[in-house]
Amino acid sequence: MINISALAAAAAHYDAGDPRRVQHFIKVYGYCRLLGLSEGLDTHTQNMLEAAALLHDIGIHEAERRHGSSAGPYQEQEGPAVARPLLSAAGADESEIERICWLIAHHHSCQAGEDTDFRILLEADFLVNADEDRLPRESIASARERLFRTDSGKKLLDDIFLSEPYII
Repeated sequence: MINISALAAAAAHYDAGDPRRVQHFIKVYGYCRLLGLSEGLDTHTQNMLEAAALLHDIGIHEAERRHGSSAGPYQEQEGPAVARPLLSAAGADESEIERICWLIAHHHSCQAGEDTDFRILLEADFLVNADEDRLPRESIASARERLFRTDSGKKLLDDIFLSEPYII
């Protein structure tokens, strides 16, 4: 079992001095935890999903250093190499590292697969990015149709962004 607390601390240390990135991965982690539990993932898959959530953007600094850009493809390219030693130190075995690195290497590639853990990571990242980027309602509604597959993710997206506000 991957030690999620140790991994979160290592990821925060890696991103030290960059509170926006730390806050982003913590929010994605929270949504992944909620959605994974709501969708009934088994304990092992849930643990790997949570690890992937913490590290999904771990390649940003290396992408900026090597490519002068934090664009998604560069994050996906650079992330696994940065993630591997962090995962190993947190107790991940080689098969877990491979799966988590695959998730990191595809978290901007919406058509890369239909596995529930992958879809949840995409959905959670979108939920956070929609707020952080202040996406317009039309873009969010479009993404619901194109991106979201889980019932829990659709419900949460609807509740947060597409429902009418509750007024007392």
